[in-house]
Amino acid sequence: MEIIGIVKKLFEIQKFGNGFRKRELVITTEEPYPQNILIEFIQSKIDLLESIKLKDKIKVFINIKGREWKNSEGMIKYFNSIQGWKIENINSSTIVNSKKMLSPSLSSDDFDDLPF
Repeated sequence: MEIIGIVKKLFEIQKFGNGFRKRELVITTEEPYPQNILIEFIQSKIDLLESIKLKDKIKVFINIKGREWKNSEGMIKYFNSIQGWKIENINSSTIVNSKKMLSPSLSSDDFDDLPF
């Protein structure tokens, strides 16, 4: 899935005691009823946000995650999160992935390293 919008807010990196890291951003969609969508990037995917600035128009490729949690009274609750795994900066037409920056002028032949 993907979401396109304008970067409204970039939060600082959060670090947790077990080595887990997370950074969130909010993008505002461009539709008749704009939505402010919070997207989280975890662990190595945080690096995708290095070149992103406020007011950039971006396309974020996402996964929707859900989990079940039982509180101390035994009541079960459900939570959802939106996790980003790739960003395309529409302003500069550059795709940002976790390993490298790719120019859209490159063809798929440039990456054909299959042995057959």
